[in-house]
Amino acid sequence: MSQPIYLTDTYARDSAAKVVSITPEGGIVLDRALFYPTGGGQPGDSGWLSWDRQRMPIATTVKGQDGSVILVPAEPAVIPQAGTHVTLALDWDRRHRHMRVHSLLHLLSVVVPFPVVGGQISATHGRIDFDLADAPEDRDAIEDALLSYIGQDLPITDHWITQEELQAAPDLVKTLSVAPPATAAEVRLVQIGEDNAWIDLQPCGGTHVARTGEIGAIRLGKIEKKGRDTRRIYVHLDS
Repeated sequence: MSQPIYLTDTYARDSAAKVVSITPEGGIVLDRALFYPTGGGQPGDSGWLSWDRQRMPIATTVKGQDGSVILVPAEPAVIPQAGTHVTLALDWDRRHRHMRVHSLLHLLSVVVPFPVVGGQISATHGRIDFDLADAPEDRDAIEDALLSYIGQDLPITDHWITQEELQAAPDLVKTLSVAPPATAAEVRLVQIGEDNAWIDLQPCGGTHVARTGEIGAIRLGKIEKKGRDTRRIYVHLDS
């Protein structure tokens, strides 16, 4: 398993690594995972891989069936073989925007306190599908609450708990469509707010900004009906 730098040092932009293997499809597995692999509604990272005066663009990153993190080249090219030492450079602007949107969606799940049945993140906006029969009546109140939490510049941190601790606190799981992996010995929790006054605490394997103030300018988007008991709410970055 690659070392998950994308979780231990979310703000790392480059890293040295070594090629562990090449997949039958031409994907590249390294011993260190700087790039976030697609999952939980968050797109896989892109960037560049360099070695021996060669530079390869990486289109996206995915997770293999064995849990390995696989870099997907943007175009057919010469691939570094197993054992090659390489340098990774993250498309930081795109990743950071994913981090901002992901943290914003966690705030949206606080402001609209209903079970989550789906979600998606992009570099410009995100959306959550809520188990909610009727659309919220006051759009301005939702946007004002989001802006208030952003303005408070609350810390966003993470820690790990055991499966037993998670089972003892089932209310932590907001997302009905994607459950935390039951096979993992520990589950990562992302917390917004101070330890003695947090506003959100839920299992999450994605990347986040360090404080809510870093989300920046936002606006509330469309609220759509996606089924008898489902409402989709969009939020957008304004810069």
